[in-house]
Amino acid sequence: MKILLIEDDMDLGNGVRIALRDQGMQVVWVRSLEDAARSIEHDSCELVLLDLGLPDGDGLDLLARLRAARLPVLILSARDTLEQRLRGLDGGADDYLVKPFVLAELLSRVRALARRSYGFDGDTIELRGLLLQVPTRRVSVHGRPVELTASEYALLKTLLMRANRVITRRVLEEHILPGGLANASNTLDVHMGNLRRKIGEGYIRTVRGVGYVIDQQGESPAQPGTGA
Repeated sequence: MKILLIEDDMDLGNGVRIALRDQGMQVVWVRSLEDAARSIEHDSCELVLLDLGLPDGDGLDLLARLRAARLPVLILSARDTLEQRLRGLDGGADDYLVKPFVLAELLSRVRALARRSYGFDGDTIELRGLLLQVPTRRVSVHGRPVELTASEYALLKTLLMRANRVITRRVLEEHILPGGLANASNTLDVHMGNLRRKIGEGYIRTVRGVGYVIDQQGESPAQPGTGA
C-alpha cells in the first residue's frame, strides 16, 4: 500500500514514515498543502494521513479534494476537542487520531481503514470472482488459476487496490512498466490486452483518453474462451 503522509513536524513525520515502511508500506511524505496537492495528482497513493496545522494553511481545506479523489483519510491532529474532531469527520475524514498517539494504534487504524476502504485484508483482494493473493502472487477467476507475467500482475494489483478509481496511463507507465515512461510506447496496451484476455472481459474498463478502472460493481465478466 502506498500512503501519502502530510505532516510538517520533522520528528513525528520521520517516526511515522519509518513505522509504515517497516510494515511494508510505501510512503510519500510531504510537509505542506501545496506539495500535498501535487502528490495527489501524481503519486497515485491509496490512503492519506493528514495533519491539520500546516505551514501554508489548514489541512481541513484539503478534505474536499481528497474525497473527490476517493482517497481514505485519517486525520492526525493535536486538536482534541469534540467540536474539532466532529468537524474533521463531518468534513469527510474516515478516522481521527489525536496527538500524541502510540504508533501501534496508528498502524492498527491504518490497517482497519484499508480493509474498510478496499475490502483488502492485507493478504487477499477479491472482486466479483477475481481473487488476488498477495503473499503468493496467485490469481484466480472463479477458482480457475490464471498465470500472469510480472507486469500483468503489477497492473492488476494496482487496479484492484484502487477499485472504482480511474488510474491514468501516465501513472501506470511510470510505476508499473520496467523503464517507466522511457519504455512506454504501446507496451502498456500490449500488457493490458494480455491481462484482459487472461482474466476475461468485463473487469477492466477503459476511460477513453484518461486511463483504466476496475469497478467493484459491474457486469458479469465474460470468461476467456466462451466467445462472449
